[in-house]
Amino acid sequence: MTNDRIPLLIDTDPGVDDALALLMAFNDTRHELVALTIAAGNVGLEHTVANALKLCEVCGVDVPVFAGADAPLLHPALDAAYVHGRDGFGDTGYVPSKRQAEAEHAALAILRLSHQHAGRLLLVALGPLTNIALALKLDPTLPQRVARCVVMGGAVSAHGNITAAAEFNIAFDPESAHLVFAAFPRIELADWEAVLAHGLPHVDVERWLAADSPRARFYAGISTHTRAWSRAGRGERWHAADALAMALALEPGGVVEMLERPLVVELDGRHTRGSTVIDWNRQGGRADNTAILMRYEQGHFERLLESALAAS
Repeated sequence: MTNDRIPLLIDTDPGVDDALALLMAFNDTRHELVALTIAAGNVGLEHTVANALKLCEVCGVDVPVFAGADAPLLHPALDAAYVHGRDGFGDTGYVPSKRQAEAEHAALAILRLSHQHAGRLLLVALGPLTNIALALKLDPTLPQRVARCVVMGGAVSAHGNITAAAEFNIAFDPESAHLVFAAFPRIELADWEAVLAHGLPHVDVERWLAADSPRARFYAGISTHTRAWSRAGRGERWHAADALAMALALEPGGVVEMLERPLVVELDGRHTRGSTVIDWNRQGGRADNTAILMRYEQGHFERLLESALAAS
């Protein structure tokens, strides 16, 4: 890896929205993608690993893929197959990749790569935080070697997308999220409410998907189900959660506004388990541990997406 490229490790659970974020990472020349570590989340681990391998194959990207946690740390959780399809990629029946995942567990790969790229590593978490929590339990010094940690998750004013108060990634495994937010001194957060504020007109998405590229054609197929679901339930704008987090990670210069506040994850509430509680007025005496994305330059975000889909 050349010294001027930033090492990038993506922990993910592909998922149609994760796939779009990965296309953005594949298209970025300032970062060197060193690994994909995979967890269960949107669908089961067998599917999320297969989807990661297939997307790499379609895009001609040679990056190691490491399988990790197949369930939350403590409690079973429902997946999001109703959004992404039973296989997470729209049930298109794609021919599986001939590639295989690496033998090393994802949590061990995270730790090894954090040593290899100590002080420079950009860690982007697009799914439940189980793999990172496992890595932390094995080695609590992990955050000391991570330059930036960007997370897609949470609903900072409790407008959830999986329960009334909680967002899917955090609610899938709240215990892991609690461990991660407690361990890292600063996490950059793209939450569900930021995603809602940066919706994408369906007509523009359809135009981008008409690009003459293998990536656009593949993505158009796997996203048909979720785009139709979104249009029926949310109207004329589609919301690409993981893509917004990836924009924040790859091009933080596009940020218009971020707010730094303390964040904790609720583990016990009957109605609020998995919610991300922000101490907006700093009343509890905790240190700020989260930089919350409030606004990203919309035109720049959309240009990143269009470019990623059109890449050959």
